[in-house]
Amino acid sequence: MELTQINNIIFDLGGVIINIDYDKSIQELQKLCKDNCSIAYSQKEQSHLFDLLETGACSNTEFRNGLREAYKIDATDEQIDEAWNAMLLDIPQERIDLLLELGKKYRIFLLSNTNAIHLERFNQIVAHSFTIPSLDSLFEKTYYSHLVGKRKPDAAIFEQILAENNLQKEDTLFIDDSIQHIHSANTIGIKTLHLQPPLTINKFFADVAV
Repeated sequence: MELTQINNIIFDLGGVIINIDYDKSIQELQKLCKDNCSIAYSQKEQSHLFDLLETGACSNTEFRNGLREAYKIDATDEQIDEAWNAMLLDIPQERIDLLLELGKKYRIFLLSNTNAIHLERFNQIVAHSFTIPSLDSLFEKTYYSHLVGKRKPDAAIFEQILAENNLQKEDTLFIDDSIQHIHSANTIGIKTLHLQPPLTINKFFADVAV
């Protein structure tokens, strides 16, 4: 892929910048169940409760109580949060360095399906590991689903980013590890990169003309 015609890059967060393992949260939440339970959450689909959290339609308290009721979980708020955050691993230093360099040449943005509990942990990871003040400081603007009330793969969130920042879809690249989000961006004409292991953003940008 040539990037000579690209002026703007929209990055996903989980699986692109921060390493993530969905199974870890599922396993930890299932440990909190009184009986055997199956947590309906994955990279491709999830139960309505998780949708509500990611669009800001329910509070953290409502989410925790919803988990308790739906899956017969008997645990404190702190235990639930720790289990829910278990999927969040680390952010390699090389990815932070890359984003700092890319920000000098491109307009870069962040678009993440996330929630208040995870966002707090993201910033704890950044504060503990790096000298930058927050994730937000790496980007011109960040779009977190629970704060904007929209989530991928809805085309509306892509349209909002383009409109609010006066971006042209023809010179905008969207990078995500979920194919359903890639398809959605493609339908409105945004250029895309489906990031799949072992490809990383560092390897991609090392191999293309920027």
